[in-house]
This record gives sequence, structure tokens and C-alpha cells, in this order.
Amino acid sequence: MGSSEKRSKDAMSDIPTFSGENLQKNLKVIQNSRTFLSIIAGVLAGISGFTGLTGFVFYFVVMLITSVGLIAKAGFSADLYFDSWNRVLFDGFLGGLMSFVLFWTFAYDLVHIF
Repeated sequence: MGSSEKRSKDAMSDIPTFSGENLQKNLKVIQNSRTFLSIIAGVLAGISGFTGLTGFVFYFVVMLITSVGLIAKAGFSADLYFDSWNRVLFDGFLGGLMSFVLFWTFAYDLVHIF
């Protein structure tokens, strides 16, 4: 009887627990980081004169670098700070695309057209 109680205690300690506030704060940091970098990438793409597919490829490269940076910031153990790796890799990935396109076209117009 003692060994089954010990196994159940070990099984309970293996279940990950998260603080709702901390998880929400971490997700907000990811969202803000991606939005800010989307704006910066859009301005850089516009100034650089990227058009068409090259601009979108530039955006996806910047978002890939952002994902790697966020995982590195978490010490390559995202399980401690987020409920899944997908949150770090893909959360806000397409949400920043509209900001990117807005600032991309704005910077391109300012530098290359006017």
C-alpha cells in the first residue's frame, strides 16, 4: 500500500502547474515583441525597397529570428514559462503581418515614391 501512495505522489508532482497571471504576462510580452518587430521590419523592408514576395519572405525571416530569440530568452526551456512550444513559435505570427504591411508600404512610399 505504501508503494502505490508513493507512485501517486510522484505522478502528481510531474503535472506542470502554471500561474494564470504569469502565463498571461508572458503571452503579452510575446505579442508586444512581435508587434514591435513587425513595425521595425516593415520600415526596414520599405527603406530597403523590397517589393512583392521578397518583402513577405523578409517578414517571415524576421519572425523566425524573433521566435529563436524568444526561446533563447526563455533559456531553451519554454515549458517552464508557457503551456506549449506553439505559443512561443506561432503566437502573434500572423497578427503582426498587417502592421508589417502597413509600415512597409508607408516607408516604401516615403523613400522611393515621394
